[in-house]
Amino acid sequence: MATVRSVLIAVCVAVLAVVTTIPAQAATPPHNPYTGPDGTATMHGDTSSSDTTPLPGPGAGTLNSKRIALASACPTVLAGSDGYPVALCTPIFGQVPTVHLLDPSTGDSLAELALTKGSLLGGVYAYLDQENRLVVVDGSRSLLRVGHHRNADGDWELRVDRSLSLASAIPEDDAVTGLSPDWSGRVWFATGKGIVGTADDASGAVSTVRLPAGEQVANSISTAPAGTLVTTTAATYLLTAGPDGAPRIAWRQSYDRGSARKPGQLSWGSGSTPTFFGPRDGTDYVAIVDNADTQVKLQVYETGTGRRICDTPVLLSGGPGSENSPIGVDNSVYVASTYGYPYPAVPDGAGQSVPASADFAGGFTRVDVRPDGSGCDLVWDNTLRSAAVPKYSLADGKLHTVLRDPLIPGTKGTSILDPYRYAEIDPATGNVVRSATVGAGFLYDTLQMAGTATPGGVYLQGTITGILRITAN
Repeated sequence: MATVRSVLIAVCVAVLAVVTTIPAQAATPPHNPYTGPDGTATMHGDTSSSDTTPLPGPGAGTLNSKRIALASACPTVLAGSDGYPVALCTPIFGQVPTVHLLDPSTGDSLAELALTKGSLLGGVYAYLDQENRLVVVDGSRSLLRVGHHRNADGDWELRVDRSLSLASAIPEDDAVTGLSPDWSGRVWFATGKGIVGTADDASGAVSTVRLPAGEQVANSISTAPAGTLVTTTAATYLLTAGPDGAPRIAWRQSYDRGSARKPGQLSWGSGSTPTFFGPRDGTDYVAIVDNADTQVKLQVYETGTGRRICDTPVLLSGGPGSENSPIGVDNSVYVASTYGYPYPAVPDGAGQSVPASADFAGGFTRVDVRPDGSGCDLVWDNTLRSAAVPKYSLADGKLHTVLRDPLIPGTKGTSILDPYRYAEIDPATGNVVRSATVGAGFLYDTLQMAGTATPGGVYLQGTITGILRITAN
């Protein structure tokens, strides 16, 4: 007999069938002139963290995958206007963040550069600037711009083109978690212990503000013309900069952080890098997922005022928690569950999860903001087990991700032998429309890292031991 919950989901899907198609000309966030191409310049596609891309995934034909073995976890795989992918990886042994320049035609590493080691989340978030340089803060608290160049022999090499120390603004026991440029070219950054600042590595000017005591930043930040979004373990902030670059808080919205960290999350609070999205200019709204104990909710705010548009229950059929940034396109938001995902390590100070462990039940939800902005409605909800940060392609109209299938069909447990499957999902229904197994076992664990569609129909997906290069022929 159907449960009340399943009946409600079915009713919602039926009532909202007329709004389940994304318009052909989707509203997207404006291009940030201080980054590389939209879709490939940041882990989440653009500085608004929309997790959309103007590039298609693999084209028609048989899907193929190649594992690029780097003996490293590679959470950040980007590509510049020159077509060369740049990956920021953390080796399994030593855990020293290392930049790799990849061959666009094969995915093989052409050059590498080790950075100063920092915290687990330090050196994870980075972006490509308008000159295709990787912008990152290393373990010495230095803001770096890493460029790739041909040497005298014609070989590729990576080197630090510019460096600015942030040590005067960031204590030795703290580290930068997220960074993103604004529309004036300043680099905004947020530290794990709640310092938010701006840095101009041309003039050397650095300015900071400290958020309330006890609030930590465990995810990246997002920028749009309206300001900079930072979600802490207690609240979401929109900050702007004064003429001198000094950060100031425009609004603050707290959320339900729950009673403890959940299994499958890396901090006690929202796992979201906050997302700008909207049907008019692509930045009308802000989206995060809270960390409420029994039923998490999508929180949507009006960007200009911080007014709450809705707090809509999500992941009703799957696990109640998400470490991933929501996808935002037009008036639609897509949320993938990470509840119970077996991370091999969590950051220092993350605390024990409650419960200590849980099955990876999966879960994927679409919610639409009503056209008049009066609230939000559930469109679909399922139990797909996304093992990566999904991306929405504006070119082919599909959601792209990697699914972690159970070794024993029909179960929710995980094992080191689980198979992994690249999948394309219909955003109108939540159904898988095409998929192919890319491998099985530890070597192929995508560890809830983001994939990136690159030119030529090549999808690059970080794994715990390297990168998957997925194509079609």
